Amino acid sequence: MWTPEHRRAADRHGLRYPSDLSDSEWALIEPAIPPAKRGGRRREVNVREVLNAIFYVLSTGCQWQPLPKDLPPKSTAHSYFMLWDWDGTLERIHHALYVETREREGCEASPTAAIIDSQSAKAAQKGAPRLTRKGLMRARRSLGASATSWSIRSASC
Repeated sequence: MWTPEHRRAADRHGLRYPSDLSDSEWALIEPAIPPAKRGGRRREVNVREVLNAIFYVLSTGCQWQPLPKDLPPKSTAHSYFMLWDWDGTLERIHHALYVETREREGCEASPTAAIIDSQSAKAAQKGAPRLTRKGLMRARRSLGASATSWSIRSASC
């Protein structure tokens, strides 16, 4: 149920885009961002703006190409997105926001109960999220099945 307190917390007025990070959200997320690599050039990109670009794409569902011009270039935002997905930074950010939201609502950091419906159970049988595409792909023919046709073709030529 929406209360005045919830509405104040969810208010996105004053931000450039509704998906932009507020100052309090940035203060919570900033420690999860890995520092720049040692040596070489200094990091010149504003990491908060990169996160705003990533959140813009995730919230609007648009492709990387039509990012607004006041956000970092699509190549920069996409590169950081891929890097942070690979090294687990995005999972750390999600976890920090998840825990903070649950504690703000007066709940424990981890849920004590879960509900699994039949669709969730079917999805879990297919494999991990990264293997979803593989689970939905058509099966290839086995080598044994194609060996017969190959041997007939080579014998007739």
